[in-house]
Amino acid sequence: MVKIRLRRVGAKKAPFYRVVVADSRYPRDGRFIEEIGTYNPMTEPSTINIDGERAVQWIKNGAQPTDTVKVLLKRAGII
Repeated sequence: MVKIRLRRVGAKKAPFYRVVVADSRYPRDGRFIEEIGTYNPMTEPSTINIDGERAVQWIKNGAQPTDTVKVLLKRAGII
């Protein structure tokens, strides 16, 4: 199953995430199909940059966003 999920790339105690489309069998920070955005929870307010067009296209093709990504997509006004 293809999922839209977060991939952690930040340093220790300074999280930074990339929003990626990946097969659910791959590790969290492992191989992915496409990067569609970023999320930085350390800024005030949190910075969310997601390519809405690509996200909607992936969801239409059957990709399932994780619960956290679903919240981010709603906050960004994409869904």
